[in-house]
Amino acid sequence: MHVVTPENPEALAAALAEAAAKKQTLTLGGRFSKNKMGGPINPSAVTIATTSLHRVLSYEPKDLTISVEAGLPWAEFSRVLAQNRQMVPLDPPFAALATVGGVVAANSSGPRRRLYGTARDLVIGMTFATLEGKLVKCGGMVVKNVAGLDMGKLMIGSFGTLAALAVLNFKLQPMPQVERLFLLSFDSLDTAIAARDKILKSVLQPASIDLLNPMAAAIVGWSGYILAIQAGGNPSVIDRYERELRELGSFRVSDTPSPLPEFTPWYLATHENAAVVRISCTLSQLREVVRALNAPVVARAGSGVCYVYFDKAEAAAETVQHTHNAIIEFAPEDRKPKLNLWPAPGPDFELMKRIKHMFDPEHLLNRGRLYRQL
Repeated sequence: MHVVTPENPEALAAALAEAAAKKQTLTLGGRFSKNKMGGPINPSAVTIATTSLHRVLSYEPKDLTISVEAGLPWAEFSRVLAQNRQMVPLDPPFAALATVGGVVAANSSGPRRRLYGTARDLVIGMTFATLEGKLVKCGGMVVKNVAGLDMGKLMIGSFGTLAALAVLNFKLQPMPQVERLFLLSFDSLDTAIAARDKILKSVLQPASIDLLNPMAAAIVGWSGYILAIQAGGNPSVIDRYERELRELGSFRVSDTPSPLPEFTPWYLATHENAAVVRISCTLSQLREVVRALNAPVVARAGSGVCYVYFDKAEAAAETVQHTHNAIIEFAPEDRKPKLNLWPAPGPDFELMKRIKHMFDPEHLLNRGRLYRQL
């Protein structure tokens, strides 16, 4: 297999155009840290890795904006921002290995999604390279951008099936003066959900509200049904959290960073044939979804996204077949061809296929990465 590592956006566009002219199939990625995510990666003639695209192009701390190349490691990206106590709070899994482009292409996010949103909320502009060898710029370097069709939104979550991300612009968030992780333990799911509801109806605005069932809690050394509340602000704000959370029951404050952003990578690394199912539901449905599952569950209890962890990929596939709005998000690469990862793509699938045809009519890019057909 021929591997290409372009050193600038122009070289990236040229590499895509050369392969397309020869009708060579392409595998596109950064460090490929999320190969277990999405569909099976079909063999290709050429691999293009963006790891040599790792420059910080423009950083304006006072304007809360930054522009970086897609191959910049996420860990380095976060370190640069932390020097000015700023952040892009996506909390992606595999943060130690992932690239900025990989995080955006997979639309990865974590616990603080509830307060800060996903990549679609934090990316304000980008440059991507097409198979025609063109560099297309979308958005800009201002936090509020008024425009027509934002083609960049198509790239977020496309898993490299449409084009190659070259440059990404973000709006930044200041780091809170103080951060705390409050752990509230409950004997039953009903009392945990009742406490969640009270928090959502209160004036408190935690960055994240995660619900762990006892099987998931035991994995990280906790017990019972756990509400993990991540809060930030000045000392007075944190004091108010302590007063109001105390009314919901006993809690403890964790002295270590939350393990939840890396729960999925750890589980996959320690269980050879593991798979992760993602279930989307409303906040009112969360109780019954969690109750019905006999496996470790980590639920974003403030946004309605549940992650279910199975030791065996076949058990994950069985659950997906009988659960509404469920997909297999991570699975062993050798098992994926035999699994129905996306039982119901949805009514917009035909539109997605037409968009794919516009960008990649020969189906050369990352074949099978999305819905097997894209």
